Amino acid sequence: MKVAFTLGGDYNSFTVQLQYQRQQEVVIMTATAVHIHTVTGMLPPDKISHCQCHEHLFLAQAKPAQISPVLCIDDFGKTVQEIERYKLAGGSALVDAQPLGCGRMADALVDASLQTGLPIIASTGFHKLNFYWDNHWIHQYDEQRLTDIFVGELTEGMYINVDDSEPREQVAAKAGIIKTAVGPSGMVGSYVKCFAAAAEAAIRTGAPLQCHMEPNVDPLEIIRFFVERGVAPSSLYMCHLDRTHYDLALHEQVAHTGVYLEYDTIGRFKYHSDDSEAALIKHMIGKGYVRQLLLSLDTTRQRLHSYGGEIGLDYLLATFLPKLAAEGVSGDDIRQMTVWNPRKALAY
Repeated sequence: MKVAFTLGGDYNSFTVQLQYQRQQEVVIMTATAVHIHTVTGMLPPDKISHCQCHEHLFLAQAKPAQISPVLCIDDFGKTVQEIERYKLAGGSALVDAQPLGCGRMADALVDASLQTGLPIIASTGFHKLNFYWDNHWIHQYDEQRLTDIFVGELTEGMYINVDDSEPREQVAAKAGIIKTAVGPSGMVGSYVKCFAAAAEAAIRTGAPLQCHMEPNVDPLEIIRFFVERGVAPSSLYMCHLDRTHYDLALHEQVAHTGVYLEYDTIGRFKYHSDDSEAALIKHMIGKGYVRQLLLSLDTTRQRLHSYGGEIGLDYLLATFLPKLAAEGVSGDDIRQMTVWNPRKALAY
């Protein structure tokens, strides 16, 4: 059926007509053809419970680590300890949000999942372009070649050893989500071909997408770009809006499009307190958008217990969710944000 939505206000108003079949949630959740794609194989959505949709388990010594030492998470034993803490607190699955070519450790993700029994969803796609060396292949490849690489990672297997070399060697484990990222100046220059390749890969595979946002970049522009290329809003979640955009009206506009808003600055006190984060979440629940919210931590080395960091992967479960409950957020709403929404957001 034809679905239309209109976005108004001061943030680049636009109207988009979509042509796609929207199934009822109960049908989506029970259809046997719907799966979440983990590094150890396909998993029915109802096999996972609490899931954090934007974390970092491993980061190799690549360009991001040259930008900041907290962007190096490369000790297998310590990461396994962190995963075990997360599982003990009630964690059931998570997304590693590092795409290929800038520090992703695909082999380590597989080994950690097998050793701990935790389903891990890996990312293909691209990050901010300053996270790649100046002579990196991602700057040189055209849209079609990037599309083929993203599709290959989702359907055949992830590439390894691509931080300094072109994609040649693949492992059997597949990515399960497409990471995208906008730079501080917005979707300009080489970002356009990268976003177009990600959109085409999503259409060809049915894979969900996530988008790293930056301050002063209009999230509605990113949503419009994807939707005009045929990507369903329910296949996309926008990351970091809780630390990049503080206008509550904009958050409501973004949620109104049907995309997910991922609030992943919980416990990142250099940006804001947990009190203000809880207030944002309660505001959006009060406006009727609980079905559009995802919660995560966006961890770095500096914020992982096992690496000597401040909080740990279990912080959401052990500290922040009890805080929400104490402030009156219902158990049903908490489960919606941490169980039901991730099951839908991550499903093909």
